[in-house]
Amino acid sequence: MPALDLAATSIDITRQLCDIESVSGNEASIADAIVASLAGLDHLEVTRDGDAIVARTSLGRDKRVVIAGHIDTVPVNHNLPTRFETIDGIDYLWGRGTVDMKAGVAVQLKLAVELVDPAVDITWIWYDHEEVSADLNGLGRLADNRPDLLAGDFAILGEPTNSTVEGGCNGNLRVELRTFGTRAHSARAWVGHNAIHDAAPILDLLAAYVPREVEVEGLVYREGLNAVGISGGVAGNIIPDECMVHVNYRFAPSRSGAEAVDHLRELFPGIDLTVVDLAEGARPGLDAPLARDFLAAVGGTATPKYGWTDVARFSAIGIPAVNYGPGDPLKAHADDERVALEQITECERGLRAWLTA
Repeated sequence: MPALDLAATSIDITRQLCDIESVSGNEASIADAIVASLAGLDHLEVTRDGDAIVARTSLGRDKRVVIAGHIDTVPVNHNLPTRFETIDGIDYLWGRGTVDMKAGVAVQLKLAVELVDPAVDITWIWYDHEEVSADLNGLGRLADNRPDLLAGDFAILGEPTNSTVEGGCNGNLRVELRTFGTRAHSARAWVGHNAIHDAAPILDLLAAYVPREVEVEGLVYREGLNAVGISGGVAGNIIPDECMVHVNYRFAPSRSGAEAVDHLRELFPGIDLTVVDLAEGARPGLDAPLARDFLAAVGGTATPKYGWTDVARFSAIGIPAVNYGPGDPLKAHADDERVALEQITECERGLRAWLTA
């Protein structure tokens, strides 16, 4: 795999990255290209862990900032290679990964090469397996294998935010709620007990539930509680003896994961509840001095991140973190995924201005 041309514009680097297919589990080629493109740079110490790459300056600055982005994508669906297009007078780069999140990675790579004398020491991290199971996540693997490489005073994750700052993130909880009955022939239903019918109160409660809006450090997070799946039944002539409702709870970072689980147990007393996935949220982190300086440099007003992101991994180890990257998050994973070119250049401008101030 040849090295990337990091002397090109951040827009062109985005296209180079996107045209290297790197669906989760297939990141080796893009990781090879990144490592090759950083070879020989005296101001960066480069470490590779699997398909995660860490590049660090060691200039003796008082503060260290960690800036990270994932290099994998969701599966391709006839949306590679990339192409330029114009819609309603706005120029876009179209294709898988343009939004989530190779445009952000492109900006980071360009700045990593060019900023040989930044105002703070910088740890750049590009990691694998973000779009799949959390136990495969490359950033999580680095935290386990080399926690020293994640050390810093403030972190920025290049998730798509329309090149604005989104603080922290909601937590994410998934549970399975089960009801139980007794099997019987449907012609003699009265001798059985229908578990699917017993799920009706669960669905009624979910339909009537009013999610909270919670202010955390000046940002208002919107919660969500929804059924995302339901299963039950044995055959067309059998009264079912079990039904499962899969519920997803997105909870504000004012709550811990344990408190979120307790909340669902209170909502569904007496119902068999199994936790299948739990990820802690992250508080905004905007009260940190570096965060305030960063927000001032990039301009605008911070908003909350409603989805879960890897900023929570930094928050868990005591590093305040925000999301900041080009691209409309509503286009992440979409078949018509596309990023506005002006957002790529704006993100580069904002980061460069802050890191060199």
